[in-house]
Amino acid sequence: MKKLYALLIMTVFSISLTAQTKSLHDFTVKNIDGEDFNLSSLKGKKVLVVNTASKCGLTPQYEDLQKLYKKYSSKDFIIIGFPANNFMKQEPGSNSEIKQFCSSEYNVTFPMMSKISVKGDDIHPLYQ
Repeated sequence: MKKLYALLIMTVFSISLTAQTKSLHDFTVKNIDGEDFNLSSLKGKKVLVVNTASKCGLTPQYEDLQKLYKKYSSKDFIIIGFPANNFMKQEPGSNSEIKQFCSSEYNVTFPMMSKISVKGDDIHPLYQ
């Protein structure tokens, strides 16, 4: 759990440092099924953005994230998962494989988005 909290703090800190003139609510992304997900629909909610990977040492984070989501989702809290393959190729699967893994192994019910790049030349604009 301490690792999860450290990861969450680093993610929030990283996003804060790199924030440009756009806010989270200015973006539309694709969900894990390839459909548009307008982040402006989250205005007024507490949002935790997490990049994830299914073959990572921190993969069990899905269990803790799901518990957190279940506990606080009724209090306008939401978790948005963004799979990324940028760190030692720990998310090699397709969106459908990622979705299947998350639901069958960890019963993930929080919204998962399509796999994106969170660093490098092809970084997704949300992470810039």
